[in-house]
Amino acid sequence: MSHNLNGKVALVTGASRGLGKHISKTLADAGATVIVNYANNYKNAQDTVDFIESDGGKAIAIQGDVRDEESVKKLIKQAEDETQGSIDILVNNATGPQPVISIEKLAWQDYLEQLEFFVKAPLLLTKAVLPGMKEKKNGRIINIGSEVVQLGTPNHSNYVMAKAAQLGLTRSWANELGSFSITVNMINPGFIPVERHEAEDTSEYRSGVPLGRMGVPQDIGNAVLFLASDAGNFITGQSLSVNGGNTLGI
Repeated sequence: MSHNLNGKVALVTGASRGLGKHISKTLADAGATVIVNYANNYKNAQDTVDFIESDGGKAIAIQGDVRDEESVKKLIKQAEDETQGSIDILVNNATGPQPVISIEKLAWQDYLEQLEFFVKAPLLLTKAVLPGMKEKKNGRIINIGSEVVQLGTPNHSNYVMAKAAQLGLTRSWANELGSFSITVNMINPGFIPVERHEAEDTSEYRSGVPLGRMGVPQDIGNAVLFLASDAGNFITGQSLSVNGGNTLGI
C-alpha cells in the first residue's frame, strides 16, 4: 500500500516550528502540497517552507488564528485559491502555552484557554474543510493529542482535560463521517523534545521508556503520514500512542 501523497493538499496547523514543522516536511516529502499555517511568526513559517523546498517539496505559508471563525474561513479560502483545490488532509496540531498549575490556583479560564486550541479550533477547521472532502468522498483528519490523557499528568488538568475532549470528538466524528470515506484519528506523542525543550533534562523521562530513547519529531511525522496515506484508509476513530511504549500497561 502506497504512502504516496502526490496531488494531495495538506493543511498542518501550528506548523511554523516544533512537531508541526516536521509533520509538514514528512507530508511534503511524500508528495503533498503543504499549507504551513502559523499564527504570528511569519519568519518561522517561511523557514519551514524553505526547509520543505530545499528537498524539492511544495509548501505555502498562510497566517490564520485557528481559534477565530473568520480567520479560519480566510485561511481555507486562501489555501484553496493558491492550490486551486480543496484540502485533502487536515492535521490539527496547533497549541498554546501549557502552564503548570495546581488545583488550588486553577481558574475556569485556564480550562477554556485549552479548549480553544483542542476543541474549538479543530471544530472550526473541520467544518471549513468538510465541503471539499464530502464532495470528493475522501479525506483525512488527524488530531495531535498527547499521552497525558493516559498518564493523568498532575498540575496539568486543564491541558489533560482538553486533550481528553479531543479524543471524544475524534471518535464521534469518525462515526459521523465514515460514510463519506473521511477518516478521523488521533496521534498521541510522548515527550518529543523540540525547540522549546532545548534546556530541559530528559534523562528521567527516558529512563521509563521501554525502547530506551527519546522520540524525535520524525517519529510523529511518520505516524501522520501513515494515517494520511492510502495505507491508513481502513483506520478511523483510533487513538495511536507514539511514545516508545511509555504508556504500556495503562
